[in-house]
Amino acid sequence: MKPPPPPPPTLRKLVVEVKDARDLVPKDGYGTSSAYVVVDFCSQRKRTSTAIRTLNPEWNERLEFAVPKPSEMDLEELNVEVYNDKHFCGGGNKNHFLGRVRIYGTQFAKKGQEGLVYFPLERKSFFSWIRGDIGLKIYYFDEPIEKEEDPPPVEAAPVRNRRLLRRRWREESPTPPPPPVTPPPAVEVKRMTQAESRRYLFVRVVKARELATAACRCEAQYVKVRCGGHVMRSRPSIARAEAVGGAEWNQVFAINYSRPELAGPTLELSIWDGRSDAFLGGVCFDLTDVPVPVGGRRSCREPTHPVSGEIMVSVWIGTQADDAFAESWSSDAPCIAYTRSKVYQSPKLWYLRVTIIEAQDLRAVGSAQPTEVRVKAQLGFQSARTRRSNSNRSSAVFAWHEDLMFVASEPLDDHLILLIEDRSMKEPGVLGHAWLHSGRLSSGWTSGLCRQNGTIWRRRSPSAMGGYHVLDEAAHVCSDYRPTAKQLWKPPVGVLELGILGARGLLPMKTKLGGAKGSTDAYVVAKYGKKWVRTRTIIDSFDPRWNEQYTWQVYDPCTALTIGVFDNWRIFTDSADKKPDYHIGKVRVRVSTLESNRVYTNSYPLVVVLRSGVKKMGEIEVALRFTCPALLPDTIALYSQPMLPRMHYVRPIGVAQQEALRAAAARLVATWLARSEPPLGAEVVRYMLDADASSWSMRRAKANWFRIVGVLAWVVGLARWFDGIRRWRSPVTTVLVHALYLVLVWYPELAVPTASLYVFMMGAWYYRFRPKAPAGMDVRLSQADTADLDELDEEFDGFPSSRAPDVVRERYDRLRTLGARVQTLLGDIAAQGERAQALVSWRDPRATKIFIGACLCVAVVLYAVPAKMVAVAAGFYWLRHPMFRDPMPPAALNFFRRLPSLSDRLL
Repeated sequence: MKPPPPPPPTLRKLVVEVKDARDLVPKDGYGTSSAYVVVDFCSQRKRTSTAIRTLNPEWNERLEFAVPKPSEMDLEELNVEVYNDKHFCGGGNKNHFLGRVRIYGTQFAKKGQEGLVYFPLERKSFFSWIRGDIGLKIYYFDEPIEKEEDPPPVEAAPVRNRRLLRRRWREESPTPPPPPVTPPPAVEVKRMTQAESRRYLFVRVVKARELATAACRCEAQYVKVRCGGHVMRSRPSIARAEAVGGAEWNQVFAINYSRPELAGPTLELSIWDGRSDAFLGGVCFDLTDVPVPVGGRRSCREPTHPVSGEIMVSVWIGTQADDAFAESWSSDAPCIAYTRSKVYQSPKLWYLRVTIIEAQDLRAVGSAQPTEVRVKAQLGFQSARTRRSNSNRSSAVFAWHEDLMFVASEPLDDHLILLIEDRSMKEPGVLGHAWLHSGRLSSGWTSGLCRQNGTIWRRRSPSAMGGYHVLDEAAHVCSDYRPTAKQLWKPPVGVLELGILGARGLLPMKTKLGGAKGSTDAYVVAKYGKKWVRTRTIIDSFDPRWNEQYTWQVYDPCTALTIGVFDNWRIFTDSADKKPDYHIGKVRVRVSTLESNRVYTNSYPLVVVLRSGVKKMGEIEVALRFTCPALLPDTIALYSQPMLPRMHYVRPIGVAQQEALRAAAARLVATWLARSEPPLGAEVVRYMLDADASSWSMRRAKANWFRIVGVLAWVVGLARWFDGIRRWRSPVTTVLVHALYLVLVWYPELAVPTASLYVFMMGAWYYRFRPKAPAGMDVRLSQADTADLDELDEEFDGFPSSRAPDVVRERYDRLRTLGARVQTLLGDIAAQGERAQALVSWRDPRATKIFIGACLCVAVVLYAVPAKMVAVAAGFYWLRHPMFRDPMPPAALNFFRRLPSLSDRLL
C-alpha cells in the first residue's frame, strides 16, 4: 500500500473583529471622545476608522493578519490600543491614549467557536486615567495555498564505515552516554510572566580523536563554528595524552537563534591547524533535527572530512536561563562574563578619628622659629589639615587639640601619613612626617623622626569607632542604620523579598549593524543594606524577563530599597576600555509603606532627567513582600527608638563633615565593587547611592520650595477655615463653633481629649484614601517636567564649568537674583523676631512703656475677673460678625509693625 499523501500546505490567518466600546474617557474637551482602534500583531499594524464624538463608539470592522508561525501562535501577543483622534478634539496636538488590551495566543479561538468578548481597558502607566470596555471577536482559520516545487535535494557527502566508527568510539570512550531527549513540555503562557522568547543555539565542542597527521600538531588546532552569518572560533586545543591524535576544547558557543531564517538551516563545524591554517576536516548538521524546546539536547560524535577522525559535540536550543550560557562564547556578547548574575557585599566601613594634640621639640633648618605650624593627615585618597597651632616659643611646643575624621574599609591595610608643615613661609615646608598602619589601632603617644635635624614630635594615635554608622547614602533614603561593630546589632524584625519579574517598552540604548538597528542589553541592580544584587543581562531585548528573586533581613522598617535598571556596555568591550554602563532609571520603595505579609506586584515607570528634559525609558515590574512577625508592642518600641546609633547623638558629626565623609564612603564602596567579578561599575554605584545629589540644581531648589509650600498648605487651609468661621460664611458652622468653644472654656479638661478624638477621626477618614501600592519616583514632585533646558544644562555641567563665559555670567546673574529673594525673605524673618525682642528692650522707649503698661492692665483684669469669663469674652469678640468688625488692621498688629528692628543699622 502507498502511504497517504501529505496534507496540502496552508496559511493561517488571524481575524480581529472590532465591534464597539463602552463608557470611554472624555478627551476632546467637550465631554466626548473621537476614538479609533490600532491592532498590532507580529509586526503587522492596522487601524479602524474614527467614531466621531461619542463615548460609546461602534466600528464593526474586520481586521485580518497573517500568522507567520502557526506552531508558535500560542506565544504571540495581540495588542489592541484605543486612541482619541486629534483632528476632532478642537485643535489638539496629539492623539490621547484611551486604553489598551493585551491578548495572548492561548486565548485565540478557532473559526466557528468564537464569541463576542468585552475586555476591560488597561492603563499604560500609573498616571493614566482609563475606563471602559471594548468588544472584540477574535478567531483564526487555515487557508490552503498552492504548493511550490521543491528544489532538487542536495546529496550528502558519502560516509564510509560510519556505524563501525561510532561502535568503536563507544567502546573506547570513557565518557558517559548523552542524556535522553525529553519530550517538549507544555508551554503555559501567563500574563506578564511569559518566558523569555530569545533563543540560543548552544554548541559544546568537547574533543576530537584520530586527527593528528604529520603536518600538524594537536595543541595548535582550533574549531570554527558557522551558522548562517555567525562565525566563531574556539581557543587552541589541548593535546590528549591517552589517545593518539586526540584534542580537547570543552568550549560552549551560544548563537542567537531567535530568528532561525537569519541563523541558517545548517550548522558547520570545521577543524583547522593554527600554525598553517590548513583545513583538517569538518562536519555539517541539519538544525531541523535539533530539539527546539528548552531542555532538549542532542549529543553526537561525527566523523570529520576529508581527514579520518571524529569530533564529539553537543547541540541544543535554549535560552539565557540555561546553565551553559554563563560560560559560553555568545554571538551577541563576546564578553559573556559580564552577563552573569551576582550577589555583592559592601565593604565593612569604619570611621577613624585622629586627635592631634601637640608636637614637641620642633626645630627648623634656619635660625627662625616656625610660627604657623599645621598637621596634614592623609589616609589613601583622603586628606585633612588642622588649624593654625597655638605655639609656645620658649619650649617649642605646638598644640592643636583637634579631631580629624576619615573613612576606612576592611581590611585596614592603608597607612595613615602625618605631615607637619610650616606655612609661615610663601612655600610650605615639611618639618617632619610619620606613618602608622591603620590596622594597628590604639590610643597613646607615638614618636616619629623628622626629616630635618632629627627632631622629635608626638601625636596621638587614631582609634576606630564602631559605634557609628558610616553613611554611604543620603540619610533620608538610607537602607541601613546599624553601627559598624557587630556586637551592637539588634535582632532583625523581618524579611524583605524582592522578585524582579521583567521590564516593558525599554528604549534602544545602542545601535547595531552600522546604526541600522537599535538594541538594549538590560540588567537590574538592587541595593538594600550591605547587600547588592545584580540580575543576569538579557541580550538585545526591549521587553526583558528576569524572574529572579532575592531576600534581605530587615533591621529597621523605616528604610528604603533602591532598584536600578542599566544597559550593559561592557559585554562588547574589553575591561581595559572601561566603557560605562548607562542608567535607564531607578525606583525607590520605602519598606515601612509595605503592609506585613502582603505581596505587591506593580509596574513602575523608569524616568531619567537628561539635558534635553525628562524622558520615560520604559517600565519595570517587581514583586515585593515584607514579612514581619513582630508583635505590635515590639513595633511601637522600634518606632520610639532613635534611628542612628548612640554615638551620633553623644558625639555628633557636623553637617559639612558628614557630607565629605559620605562622599569618601561612596568612593570606597565603588572601588570595592569594581574589583568584583563581574565588576559593578563605579557609575552604577554612584547612581544607586545618589552621590551627586548634593550638587547645585535649580530644579531641585524649586522642588524643595514646592515641598515647603505643600507642607504649609495644611496650615494655610486651617487658617482659611478659621477665617471663614470669623466671617460667618456658614452661619450654622459658626454657631456650632461658638457652642463648642463655650463647652471647652467651661470644661477645659475636655480640650485635650477632644483634640485627640478629632485627630483620630481625621486619620480614620483618610484611611479610605490610602495608597494601594508603594509609590515610586514622582516626576511632578521632582519638577522634572517643567524644568528649563538651560537649567538642566547647568545641572549636568561639571566643576569647574565648561560653558562659555557669557553663559556662565548669565547663570551667575540668575543665581544672584534668586539669592536676593532668599536674602529678602531671611531679612523679613529676622525683622519679625527683632520686633518681638524690642517689646521689652527699650529700643523704642514709648513703645516699651505702652507695652508694659498694657501688660499691667491685663494682669489686674485677670486677677479681678474669672479666667473663664475673660476667655469667653475674648473668643466671642474674635468670632464677632463682620458687621461689627472694622476692615482695617487691628490695633495690636499695627503696634507690632511699628516696633523697630535692626534693619536700619545694616550698611
